[in-house]
Amino acid sequence: MNNANGMISTSSSSNTAQSQQSSGLRTYFKTLEGRYKLHYEKTYPSTLLHYAHGKTVSQVTLARLKDKPVPSTPTGQSSSFSATSGVRSAAARFWGGSNGGRSLSFGGGNGNSKNHGGNSRIGSIGASSSSNSLTNSNFDGKGTYLIFNVGDAIFISDLNTQDKDPVKSIHFSNSNPTCHAFDQDSKDGHDLLIGLNTGDVYSVSLRQQLQDVGKKLVGAQHYNKDGSVNNSRCTCIAWVPGGDGAFVVAHADGNLYVYEKNKDSAGDSSFPLVKDQTQFSVSQARYSKSNPIARWRICQGSINSISFSTDGAYIATVGRDGYLRVFDYLKEQFICGGKSYYGALLCCAWSLDGKYILTGGEDDLVQVWSMADRKVVAWGEGHNSWVSGVAFDSYWSSPNSNDEETVRYRFGSVGQDTQLLLWDLEIDEIVVPLRRPSGGSPTYSAGSQSSQWDSVVPLGTLQPAPSMLDVPKISPLVTHRVHTEPLSGLVFTQESVLTACREGHIKIWMRPAAAENQSSNSETLLSTSLKEKPSILSKIGNSSHRQ
Repeated sequence: MNNANGMISTSSSSNTAQSQQSSGLRTYFKTLEGRYKLHYEKTYPSTLLHYAHGKTVSQVTLARLKDKPVPSTPTGQSSSFSATSGVRSAAARFWGGSNGGRSLSFGGGNGNSKNHGGNSRIGSIGASSSSNSLTNSNFDGKGTYLIFNVGDAIFISDLNTQDKDPVKSIHFSNSNPTCHAFDQDSKDGHDLLIGLNTGDVYSVSLRQQLQDVGKKLVGAQHYNKDGSVNNSRCTCIAWVPGGDGAFVVAHADGNLYVYEKNKDSAGDSSFPLVKDQTQFSVSQARYSKSNPIARWRICQGSINSISFSTDGAYIATVGRDGYLRVFDYLKEQFICGGKSYYGALLCCAWSLDGKYILTGGEDDLVQVWSMADRKVVAWGEGHNSWVSGVAFDSYWSSPNSNDEETVRYRFGSVGQDTQLLLWDLEIDEIVVPLRRPSGGSPTYSAGSQSSQWDSVVPLGTLQPAPSMLDVPKISPLVTHRVHTEPLSGLVFTQESVLTACREGHIKIWMRPAAAENQSSNSETLLSTSLKEKPSILSKIGNSSHRQ
């Protein structure tokens, strides 16, 4: 727990270690650069009824609030971010000192957003329109937070403290949040998106939710109200990088919708009928004032995960049908894709440079796709069950690499086998199969690639599943059982690795350098602020598939 000055005591770390050991789990794992240590955990309140969190898979989103000027009067603009509703009645005691401990009032602004046309700011799922909401005067308006869903609630935890319980909980009536996304570069207040199993979507200001101490969502913008456009479950949601408030929502029926958060909406938001359910197609809304503005027909069955490239030029989707599909987002054009070895694909993520895509799914494999070759270039073997989350570590750099021309990638994966796997990838070192002799098995080479391997797949090709013998294999650098329950996602920060299980428990693993600094000063606060890098929309693995 925090003391009155906001400093961390060592009792929380020792309690975490004891809990980890009692469950037979190690509190550290080793890599070439050193030892990653379990620092602390985050979870939902112990008062949450157990039966309430068996309907959805918990996902976690990292949200960093930057310093912003405090408006002297309530702003009349509404944004496209929607947060869920409900606050713990005792949450105020956590805020003092949790993110600096400064007392700062945000004078008004709760719930005073303007209603934009057909998008309702007040929903039937527990959103509040009250402009007289109580405010938390101790919230200082900045910090790094974890947003995660459990059952019918969204929870917000302060990453800069070791308090296990969240500082905010927002509950929905008769619906469950399934996915969420945060935009740290939002130009107005609304920076948080939340999709529900009913198809409804909310956008809200995270800062405004933390400021308010009530139990209702405040200042929310409501999209696809009561499933008016699509009543199937929201499976994943993402902001368009550099999209000036545009965001996309994927649904369980294989459709993806494009919204503009600042667009006035009025009239009918209808779309032409899909002529061929098996073919990719893009339809614009019938009316210019409609929101959503476009519908992408992606696949038959659920879209399980979506991920934008860093520059927002491309979007990758994976689905129930087992296919990865990559699209040129601006041109609305299919680029490439292919099928898993077996079963559905559940998660996907881009590398920071946009050259590679990771996928994982029911074949227990981590696939590495090359945008240059437009095909899978490596399979990662190491999981014993479905792979539910993948992510590149954009903060890692190779400690032994002095060759500027050599590019090595570090990425991670988590699965239903409760394990975290870390991988190192250097394409030049991959052992690739040579051309297979007729009637025989393939041979392998570390440098002389076959003409079949060198060939680039034509643009717009959706490839069948490759043979297991035709794809190079890589092995994990680290295999570590981190939870007792199946895992749902992971996030890399500058100083830690976050792992989340589907039941709503999150663990923070300190990187070697950060762990050494922490052990040298037990009262040093964890600093997990993000580097000023282009944001990558992968939600750790934003996959809200049913498992």
